[in-house]
Amino acid sequence: AAPVRITEGQVAEAAPGGVLLYPSVTSCLTVTVRLRDGGLAGAHASLFQVPGEYRSDQILPALRRLVGQRPVSAVEVKGAVGAWHPGYFTKAVESYGEGESVPFPSGPDAPGIAKAVAEGLGQPARKVTVEDLPDGDVRVG
Repeated sequence: AAPVRITEGQVAEAAPGGVLLYPSVTSCLTVTVRLRDGGLAGAHASLFQVPGEYRSDQILPALRRLVGQRPVSAVEVKGAVGAWHPGYFTKAVESYGEGESVPFPSGPDAPGIAKAVAEGLGQPARKVTVEDLPDGDVRVG
């Protein structure tokens, strides 16, 4: 079967034995939920909203709805860790008003991102791993 493509701001899943492909990950983070049945559910979180797709503060709730009550074995976060402040998962860059300061990451915060993703997905932090990857496609299978 062909890989399931998930572009910026999208959420999708692959059946057990399937593959998720996140194309052109540059300033983004990918969040892949490994389901106990072998399936994968994923989200391609973008720093800036792509028209018609989820903002960064909407992506984890959308992924959580997709996963539902299914048992989760692991959560893998991969991408531009240094470009992300953990707060972007709860308040998107676009939602800051005039005069408000957008938080800026001072460096890679893998523990903070792991905590934000765990909370956003309602999963224990011990299930979440974070990996900084160079630009390019991310393939998970």
